[in-house]
Amino acid sequence: MCEFLGVFLQLPPPQSSSSPPSSPSLRASYIPFFHDFPVDDTATPEHCFHAFDALYCSLTDQSPIPPEFADDKYPLFVTWNTRSTRPGRAPRLRGCIGTFEPQPIHEGLADYALISAFKDSRFNPIQKQELSNLECAVSLLTKFEDGDTYLDWTVGVHGIYITFQHPSISGVLTNGSETPSPLSASPAPNATSSSNIPRHMRRLLTATYLPEVIPEQGWDKIDAVDSAIRKAGWDGRITEDLRRSIKLRRYQSSKCSVSWEDYIAWRKENGGEI
Repeated sequence: MCEFLGVFLQLPPPQSSSSPPSSPSLRASYIPFFHDFPVDDTATPEHCFHAFDALYCSLTDQSPIPPEFADDKYPLFVTWNTRSTRPGRAPRLRGCIGTFEPQPIHEGLADYALISAFKDSRFNPIQKQELSNLECAVSLLTKFEDGDTYLDWTVGVHGIYITFQHPSISGVLTNGSETPSPLSASPAPNATSSSNIPRHMRRLLTATYLPEVIPEQGWDKIDAVDSAIRKAGWDGRITEDLRRSIKLRRYQSSKCSVSWEDYIAWRKENGGEI
C-alpha cells in the first residue's frame, strides 16, 4: 500500500455494521520505496514476547526484559486478540496498529505494542485483568513492489496498499459501469481543477489490508480492492474507472503469535518477576 514524503497520523473511527471488517490501523501513511531490509525477515516468538513484555510491564510496573535479537529496522504491525471462552470460537480482534515506516525493532515493537493496546480508537484501552486472555501477534512487512494494475497481486501471498485521489479532483467517472473490464477498455480520466474542491477532499485516500486478512474474509481481488476503497473513505459508487485510477503496492509479511501462557513461561525462564 506511491511514495509519501510526509507522514500524517490517522486512526479510523469506531466501526459500524456497514464498515469494512476489523483490520489493522495505520499509524503512519508511508510506504518505503527502498528494499534494504535485513536478510532475516522472519517474525519469531521472541519478537512477540518483547511486545507482550512491553504491555505487561506497562500495566504492572514491572521491569522489562532486554531483547536479545538484532535491532534491525522493519515496517511492522502489532496485533492483540482476545481468546474466546467458547471452544472452537476464533479469537476476537482487540487492537491492531502498525507503521510502514521502518522502525528499529526493539523500540518499534515496544511502542506499537502499547499504541495498539491503548490507542486503537475502535476499542477501549486494554486493562490489566484482560492479560490472561490475550494473544499477541507481530507482523514484519517485506518485499514492497509496485503493482502494474489494481489486479497485479496474489490473494494469500500479498497484502495491498492503495492510494487514489478523491474522484471529485481526479475526474474519475463514478456513474459508469461497476463491472470489471479489460484494463485497456477506456482511456485514463482527465484531472479537473481543484480550485473549488474542499480542502479535505484534496489529499490522497489510502488504505491497506495485511496478507492474512483477505483470505480470512473469503474475498477475491475485486472484493478486497472495493473494501479497501471504502476503508479509505470513499462512500460513493465504485466503478471500474475508479478501480483503474488507484495506485497499488503489494507487500508480504511474516507473522508470528504467542499466547499469554507462552509469554509467562518465557518471562519466568528469563528471570522476570510475575
